[in-house]
Parts: sequence; structure tokens; C-alpha cells
Amino acid sequence: MNRHYARVIAFQCLYEVDFKGEKNFIEVFKRHINNIKDNEKPDENVDFAKDILEKTVTHLEEIDKIIEKTAPEWPIDHVAVVDRNILRLAIAELEYFDTPPKVAINEAIEIAKSYGSETSSKFINGVLGTVYRQSKKYVPEEEDNKK
Repeated sequence: MNRHYARVIAFQCLYEVDFKGEKNFIEVFKRHINNIKDNEKPDENVDFAKDILEKTVTHLEEIDKIIEKTAPEWPIDHVAVVDRNILRLAIAELEYFDTPPKVAINEAIEIAKSYGSETSSKFINGVLGTVYRQSKKYVPEEEDNKK
């Protein structure tokens, strides 16, 4: 599986845990991985999917505070379940992984286009853009283009 699909699997697990109130996210993850019918290197990026899921769950409280700070008009329990979990996953990737920020944001937008509502991708883009601009990883566009 490629990294995009690994993110989708991690998102689906987060969604299920959040929506159903599941407690054991590792069991949910194992079930999702066992259901993969991908003939192309199914084990590739499984560790990435598991790592991003674990980081998200481990830092859930901090991540939710970032979302509430960035989108104060949207209390975390009022954000759509799909959007909330895409944001959680993307913020974990922005904060705790070496993924280029633009890649993490674009991946989240693509997942939102596939799984969210008509406005999800714009909402996700706005929140994640603000999170990125307020992060230590932020590089203003002018400096970014000079590299």
C-alpha cells in the first residue's frame, strides 16, 4: 500500500474509534489491515499507518486543543466526525513526523474530498494552513521558493 492509502487506513480507524466509541484502536487497526486485498506489497507502509495512528491517539488531547484554538467557532464536538478525524491525523503528522507540511496538508485535503462533505476540504485546508503557519516548521513562501 502506498502512503496515501496508509493515511486512509489510519483515518478510517480513527473515525471508527471516534464514531463507535471503541477503546482498543490497535484491534480496529489490525482488522482494517487484515481486510486489505492489495496485491501490491500489502505490508509496505503498514508501520507508517500504525505509527501515525498511535501518535494521533497518544496526543489526542493536545491535538484537539490545537483544533479548538485554530477554529474557535467550532468546538471539537461540533466538528463533523469525518473532518475532526482528518484534522487529528494531519495535525499529528504535521507535529510529530518529518513529512513536508505541504504534503501532509494536501493528503488531508484529498482524504476530505473523498470522505467529507462538499465543504470539508476547504475547512480542512483553512484549519491546517493556520496550524502550519503557527508552527515551528513554518517557512514563509518567499523563503520556501528560494530553496
